[in-house]
Amino acid sequence: MEFRHLGRSGLMVSEISYGNWITHGSQVEEDAARQCVRAALDEGITTFDTADVYAGTKAEEVLGRALAGVRRESLEIFTKVYWPTGSGPNDRGLSRKHITEALHGSLRRLQTDYVDLYQAHRFDNETPLEETLKTFDDLVRQGKVLYVGVSEWTAEQIGRALKIADEMGFDRLVSNQPQYSMLWRVIEAEVVPLSEKEGVGQVVFSPIAQGVLSGKYRPGQPPPAGSRATDETGGKNVISRMLTDDVLTRVQQLEPVAADLGLSMAQLAVAWVLQNPNVASAIVGASRPEQVRDNVKASGVKLESEVLRKIDDILGPIVERDPAKTVSPASRP
Repeated sequence: MEFRHLGRSGLMVSEISYGNWITHGSQVEEDAARQCVRAALDEGITTFDTADVYAGTKAEEVLGRALAGVRRESLEIFTKVYWPTGSGPNDRGLSRKHITEALHGSLRRLQTDYVDLYQAHRFDNETPLEETLKTFDDLVRQGKVLYVGVSEWTAEQIGRALKIADEMGFDRLVSNQPQYSMLWRVIEAEVVPLSEKEGVGQVVFSPIAQGVLSGKYRPGQPPPAGSRATDETGGKNVISRMLTDDVLTRVQQLEPVAADLGLSMAQLAVAWVLQNPNVASAIVGASRPEQVRDNVKASGVKLESEVLRKIDDILGPIVERDPAKTVSPASRP
């Protein structure tokens, strides 16, 4: 496993992070989740990403139990706040009340005194940005949060937050967690240039496009049994928009590219996002330990420019590049 700085901070993170969106507490049983976490640790992954909203807070609980007994200083634990975790009007958003209460809940579920990175899971249009950033800064000063970041914010929103932090003397954002893959490149036009200039690193999710880039979904064929596309608890809805024959036909053409490099298609997909120097880490999820072991082999892989051009030629018009696709709810959900 290789390691990179998270943005311009001193924090080092593993190039491959383990994330439990959709899986822990939902798609896979706890014993399987524990096996996946153990495989991640065995393969040198030190960075673990979750969120309070995943599986209605159950994902944090599962991860906390899976990591119990592991030396805390050897881990980087990330979580997030924004989406509803209760039925009350203040059980959502980025107000001082919700952020503070949500963090205490996350710490309890994760069985830790602090998180290494606390992330605003979306932009809250109903809370003054100054209030959100001051609350984050207070939690850093209390030692409950070491670094702060955001997830799926636009370049304009990130820029505003950095300006306020500089003016008010708050801790700056060190990271953004966007969706990023060969198929979904909406951060490249605006978010990445700003982030490179300001020292913000990307911790990207869905580098394998929820499994589409693994090659297991075939055009004209039903999805494999037990795959994310058959998961009625949430995975199916997330992945369905990419399971078109046009997308799947082009993805199949990546198979010989990966084979020539001695990589699986999933390894090629993860290695591809890591070619972007602004990416600090790629988050992978898994329902089986062997998926973790396969994905980590992408760490340290260097793709030549000719390979990158070939990938671009194959995927062509199915790549999404519009930065306007990064959207937070207009009002709290």
